[in-house]
Amino acid sequence: MTDVDDLHEYTALELHQRLQRGEVSPVQAAEHFLARIDRIGPEVGAFAHVDAERAIERARFVERRVPKAAPLWGMPLADKDLDRRAGMPARFGSRAFDGFVPDESDDLVHAVDAAGAVSLGKTATPEFGLPSYTEGLGVPAARDPWDLSRGAGGSSGGAAAAVAAGLLPFAPGSDGGGSVRIPAASCGLVGVKPSRGRVPAGSGLAGLAGLGVAGPIAHTVADAALLLDGMIAPSGYPPEHPFAVRAPGDDGPYLGAAIRGEGRFQLGVLSDTPWDEFTEISLEPEAQLALDRAIELFDRAGYGLDAVAPSPEPGYPGAFRTIWQAGAASIPVEGERESLLEPLTRWLVERGRSLPARALVEALAWLSDYERRTIRRFATFDAVLTPALAMTPRPVGWYDPEDGERNFAQQVAFTPYTSFVNVVGLPAITVPTVFTDAGQPMGVQLIGRPGGEATLFAIAARLERAARLTAARRRPPVW
Repeated sequence: MTDVDDLHEYTALELHQRLQRGEVSPVQAAEHFLARIDRIGPEVGAFAHVDAERAIERARFVERRVPKAAPLWGMPLADKDLDRRAGMPARFGSRAFDGFVPDESDDLVHAVDAAGAVSLGKTATPEFGLPSYTEGLGVPAARDPWDLSRGAGGSSGGAAAAVAAGLLPFAPGSDGGGSVRIPAASCGLVGVKPSRGRVPAGSGLAGLAGLGVAGPIAHTVADAALLLDGMIAPSGYPPEHPFAVRAPGDDGPYLGAAIRGEGRFQLGVLSDTPWDEFTEISLEPEAQLALDRAIELFDRAGYGLDAVAPSPEPGYPGAFRTIWQAGAASIPVEGERESLLEPLTRWLVERGRSLPARALVEALAWLSDYERRTIRRFATFDAVLTPALAMTPRPVGWYDPEDGERNFAQQVAFTPYTSFVNVVGLPAITVPTVFTDAGQPMGVQLIGRPGGEATLFAIAARLERAARLTAARRRPPVW
């Protein structure tokens, strides 16, 4: 029998296998992780809400009523606090929604439930998921378990902090400009941004410019594939989705590709970013080290490696800023309640609501053309390699809380390689490749072809094995 005191030491795939064999029950798994959340959770600020009673009730229901064939049967996870779950507080990271309890659940919540998962609560997010860090007024910051003085990134920072600290085996997040990949890279994890439309319950098509998609955060490439498979193909939900992406010959399930890691692929190495003419982008030595290590390992594996020719895009910063601000314009906070918003959010709301319609239409048109150009630019490569972050995870309190312009520039300098992937709708994955001398994990991003998740998982699995970070099972200090 499995020692239930050590369940957090298993990968999500190993825990899933033990649940399937009956060595661990869903109730035992939920109880174990709830106990760790109670003990360690406050140190890392990972959770916005925990409901132990409801989680145990759900675990008992899964044991009795849900078939084991459900892809996430009995697996503990938590919903990001941007996703509504009926009967559970949904604060969206904002004081303006204190006390709000929705009557209905969002599609992604329905999907993971149908897949047999057991939600333990809600993971922390910044206000409405807008910034790339998870800090806010009146709530604890989500902290990097490897160094509690640093932030866990955002906007899925609570999910990444929870997984990295061993409070969850894996967790779903959402990514509108890097919000899965940034916190995953900050916390030494694997984060996946699927193709636009790949996850039916998080297609991205409902949001402005189609930026936002749902994706997994996990310890390993295989764990991320397991969760993504569950998010895509839950048992019976949804029955159909007219916008779901299906790429012939490169479709899920993805766990097999992530385990095998087979193939020889042609990779492009990207050095420029579309932000280069907006602000100075420079790689810190730790970020360069992570990229150099990945290049070295792929070269040893016999992969083809070529530089992607630079392609300046001076129109990108203005167009993306317009979309980011316009997206905030629809936040359902009006009148006196606006005083409850944080300064950055108020700045974005004010800017977004003052934009003329023509500016929004022009920005959308420009980004649509940029999407076509970028996909053509990457077409000769099976995947494109970039740093995951340009800097080490930022200290808590580093971002300017008052000056929106300076805050925006800080976010761009930290993570210039993520937002354009959302604009063009491509899949991407972050993988840790090195530990710095200070013990901080750093990694890289791989960007795939449209609908090319299976190839991306195979490449990432090969890199993960070569880097040997997972095999070392190195744990953060809070573990």
